[in-house]
Amino acid sequence: MNFSRLIPGGGRLLRRLCTEATVAEYPKKKPNLYKRLSELEKTGESVSQTLNQYIMGGKAVGKSELEKCVQELRKYRRFQHAFEIMEWMVMRKINFSWNNYAVQLDLVSKVKGLIEAENYFNSLSSPAKNKYTYGSLLNCYCKELMLDKALAHFNTMDELGYLTSLSFTNLMTLYMKLGQPLKVLDLVNDMKQRKIPMTAFAYIVWMNSCAELNDLDGVESVYEEMGREDEDKINWTTYSNLAAIYVKAGHFEKAELMLKKLEEIVRPQERETYHCLLSLYGGTGNVKEVYRVWKTLKTVSPVTNKSYLIMLSTLRRLNDMEGIIKIFKEWESRHVSYDTRLVGVAVFAYLSQNMEEEAVLIFEEALKRCRGPFYRIREMFVVSLLEKRQFDGAMTHLETALSDVADGEYCPSPQVVSALLKYYKEETDLDGVEELCKILRSHNFDESRIKTCIAASESSPETHSASKEDPDAADHVHENL
Repeated sequence: MNFSRLIPGGGRLLRRLCTEATVAEYPKKKPNLYKRLSELEKTGESVSQTLNQYIMGGKAVGKSELEKCVQELRKYRRFQHAFEIMEWMVMRKINFSWNNYAVQLDLVSKVKGLIEAENYFNSLSSPAKNKYTYGSLLNCYCKELMLDKALAHFNTMDELGYLTSLSFTNLMTLYMKLGQPLKVLDLVNDMKQRKIPMTAFAYIVWMNSCAELNDLDGVESVYEEMGREDEDKINWTTYSNLAAIYVKAGHFEKAELMLKKLEEIVRPQERETYHCLLSLYGGTGNVKEVYRVWKTLKTVSPVTNKSYLIMLSTLRRLNDMEGIIKIFKEWESRHVSYDTRLVGVAVFAYLSQNMEEEAVLIFEEALKRCRGPFYRIREMFVVSLLEKRQFDGAMTHLETALSDVADGEYCPSPQVVSALLKYYKEETDLDGVEELCKILRSHNFDESRIKTCIAASESSPETHSASKEDPDAADHVHENL
């Protein structure tokens, strides 16, 4: 009850109390099911608890609504909660469609690991072992870069007649991740011989394989084939992918031509498209176009934390400190939820310009406003302070990062380990590896984790200083490629 709003006076007070009692008995309309589920990380409730309470409150929950919630949670990489919804459906004995089994298998892989996913697949009844679940397991093998298992499973699917365009695309993507772009062309030719239609995404992977081989003529030839075969398959992701290829090759005029084509077909409310435009115009170095797209985005679609993150990261790559300060302050005055990723970009930008006091002020404000985690930001301070030979300050941040995170959930990055070992080598007579081991052991690291941590830094090409690399850069818009 909000007592500050009560008006003095017996009769009116009694009426207000009665009214508020009625409101308490019949509350305002509660948020929809997906909104409740999407907020579980904040509320700390479980999926089953939330679903049960929703039903106890008199709300009906249909299978299609649950499927939509799973779809949205997967979209935002909330795999644990999506998995728990599927488990709740099983407990409630809600009949699964063949596609539901495939989604469940994928979630088992993401939440419990590949071995459990294989066990789940093997436990399925014969009818449930169909092209959907076979395809889902193939995708798991490809995600885990398990080429031998992926090829064996692909051949089994071929024998069963379960191969689809998606099956080929999964394998093509695997070869790209393994640095074997020539294999992609073999698969493309196989698809054409089998008369399996090329999807828009298959064309994109094919283009990227040509780009990896420095064959820009091949890239453009694939694009032309798309136009001849089925122009409807050319969409904004096609143009953004072509633009990204041209940016990487340094052909900025061609990249901007593709971006203009993208803008011709972009629809309002498609934030992801504008995010691509921001990042890619930033890649061409055209700061004027970046600000133009940002202005347009703010007029056609609600601007989210992710939008601000991509804008700030783009300005960081353009070394536009004035813009970073302005946009960050704008976000601080408008944000709905505090996002440490944006703080990280701002701190990183300040440190890269040796503006340590400003970086500290932003970080101190973040500590007041949010619970974290802050280990990524603290790592920026560690590397920056070690470069300035301020060892005690660097150790304070590292020790705090190790202490603030539960055991097993954080390991110093290769950049931090490399910077620390470099400091010990250049500034002391101590054995850097042994000193680092002492620090990690004091925080309950076992020998296996310690070896993994050090080995990762040794395999890293070089120490990435806080002035060279932005760990929160917004290139994730193309991560699925």
